[in-house]
Amino acid sequence: MYDVIVLSLSDGTGCGGGECACGTGAQPRAQVKACADALAAEGATVTTPTACSDQEIDAVIARLDGPARPDGLTWPAPDGPRLIVATAAEGQVRAVVRRMVRRYAPPPSRRPADLPAGRTVPDLPPIGILPLNRPAEFGLPTDPALVAKAVLAGTVERLDLLRNDGGSVTLQGALLGGQQNWAARIEVDDAVLATPDEQITACAIANDDGFAVVDGLPLTPAADPADGMVNVAVAVPVVTRRLARRRVRVEVRRARGRAVAVTPLGEVDFLDDGVAGTLTRKRSWWMERGAWGVYRS
Repeated sequence: MYDVIVLSLSDGTGCGGGECACGTGAQPRAQVKACADALAAEGATVTTPTACSDQEIDAVIARLDGPARPDGLTWPAPDGPRLIVATAAEGQVRAVVRRMVRRYAPPPSRRPADLPAGRTVPDLPPIGILPLNRPAEFGLPTDPALVAKAVLAGTVERLDLLRNDGGSVTLQGALLGGQQNWAARIEVDDAVLATPDEQITACAIANDDGFAVVDGLPLTPAADPADGMVNVAVAVPVVTRRLARRRVRVEVRRARGRAVAVTPLGEVDFLDDGVAGTLTRKRSWWMERGAWGVYRS
């Protein structure tokens, strides 16, 4: 039977100030315990670490390493321990996948022959997702017993991964703007969706459907996390006049491709897989088809 790691991530509250429960032997949450019990009942060997930092996430991921390769690269084992991430907040699965990419992506100068075409990372270890009082993600089960069943007896579904030149990854999507108008040049492959001389309400860069809605309009309703394409939508305000009345409506421009670049004029706030940030200069995202995976019943 399998070794299974059920990894919880601290939400950051109190970490570094002596109040974090990481490494103190604190009892796992009820859903984590229920999942661990279901795994153990099927004969799995289960550990339930909690990570408070990137370094502690790295220590868990290192347990997924494969044997030493002749080229000296570190790659995941095809039959290593199985990993479940217990998610208590948005962005926590992304945090784990981001550290996987950092560990397993080879330097461009050492690209091995067995790296999949069109990819910069090998097949990353699949992840079981256990929501802790959160909605389902990627249509996966939320019940701890069903999560355990998927990890032990289900199938692995490979999903696309967005990498960016800021060193991070996106699993579902990024929403730029949305609060006030801004300006940028936005390109999808060779197509230009917006130029700096026009106003933008929001830009969605999506790998999953239903990611963002602006003014009641779904921006990326056709996004598919396994089709190898990034879906980009730009919402722009359009002013119309009728009977001396000025009205503003939202027009949505859409495109699909392998890569997208956004060059803002000034600062623009964004949410990337639910994590807030500010973009101040050009950023490019590109698609890595099937780079990560989830366990599905």
